[in-house]
Parts: sequence; structure tokens; C-alpha cells
Amino acid sequence: MQLHDLTWPDVEDYLQRSDGLMIPIGSTEQHGPSGVIGTDAMVAKAIARETGVRSDLLVGPLLSIGVAEHHMAFPGTLSLRPSTLIALLQDYLHSLAQHGFRQFFFINGHGGNIATLKAAFSEIQTGERERGGQRPLRCTLVNWYEVAEVVRLRKQYYGDQEGRHATPSEIAVIQYLRPDLIRKQPLPPPGPLQSEVQGAADFRAKYPDGRMGSWPDLATPAQGQVLFDAAVRGLAQQVPTFFSEGG
Repeated sequence: MQLHDLTWPDVEDYLQRSDGLMIPIGSTEQHGPSGVIGTDAMVAKAIARETGVRSDLLVGPLLSIGVAEHHMAFPGTLSLRPSTLIALLQDYLHSLAQHGFRQFFFINGHGGNIATLKAAFSEIQTGERERGGQRPLRCTLVNWYEVAEVVRLRKQYYGDQEGRHATPSEIAVIQYLRPDLIRKQPLPPPGPLQSEVQGAADFRAKYPDGRMGSWPDLATPAQGQVLFDAAVRGLAQQVPTFFSEGG
């Protein structure tokens, strides 16, 4: 179930049995010459939607723009300041809390969001405590690509050529979800990973085509389906456990 597909009486009925909501979050950023800019957001949304179907749990609206300043030297990338994303999350969750939602499970598709999401959770929970809320809000975050079975498959399929950005695993999932977006653009083997990136210009200087040690040419739609199903299975086990612990 997705929040935007329901009427308000539907939501009221849902809240009679659950105060939990899953929230997909990704990014709008470059993914190398063969990966589409919406990769992180589209994958997070699709995985959250299928997890919701299998778990009979509600999924909130996608947050499609994240913290991606380090990719801003590539056309098409959008980025929020960390402070902007924190403020957005505060308004998002406080709106839902006013209706009775208390538990929020974020399914994340972008590594650059992690630190800001954790800071936002702290800010939100501190604000609730200061307002004297009787039941604190509970928030957690799982990166779909770190689900145990997904990690195993990434190593099996791609080894060291998985890299850190524009990875064949995420490209494979997009190929499965959106075969119309497959780009037939052969790429050379990945270059070595460089030292810590210091801003957008430095990222492009170190990784001129946008990849970070990754070889997306290894991706196939069949692998994408296996990775997608593995992520959903793993999350479908974790999500109900998280919600039940706060019940």
C-alpha cells in the first residue's frame, strides 16, 4: 500500500492496526555514462513498494533528492544541503506524527544520505522529547544494498569491480525494473579508487566519467531481478520486527 493511493478514511483505518510507515529515500545524481540520474530514487521506491506489498505495510511518499554535493560537477545532479534535508524530514515526520504515526523505517538507496538521516533522527527525537510527547518517535534506516543476501550476491557477481558508485549491482536492478533505460555504451575497466574526495570539482578530477572503481558493463537484468528479490526478502523480515518492537 502507498500513502498517496489511499483516502483519508483508508489511512484512519490503517492507523487502527499499525502506527508504522516505510519511507523510501534516494537521490537525483549522476551514475556514470551508462547509469540514469534517477537510479537511487527509483530503486529505493520499487524495493519499498514491493516490501510493503509482501509485509502489508504502508509506504510513504518517496524522497527523491538527497545530499549529493560531491556529484554537482556532473550535469543533471540535484543536491540538498544537509540542513535542508534535516528540516524536510522534520516536517515530513512531524506531519505524520500528528495523525498518529510513531514508527518510521527508511529504505535508503544513496550512501551520501546516511550521516544526515542519522542526524535528522536525533533532531526529531529531541524535538519530540522537548514537546513532552508520551510515546517517542522511532526511526531506523536500512540501505537496501547492505541487506546481507544482497552483499553476498554483489561479491559473487562483481567482486572488486562492484566499486563504490555507479555500481553494476544498482545498474542491474534498474535494468530489471526499467529495461527501456538500458544504455548500450561499452566502458573501459574501472580505474583505481582514489584518496578521499574533497568536493565536487575534486570528485570529477579523480573520477572523470563519474564511476568510482565500478564496471557497470557487468550488469544484467537477470542479476538485477535476483538482487531486487534478495533486498525485498531481507527487508520484509526486518520491517515487521522493527515495528513490533515499538508496539
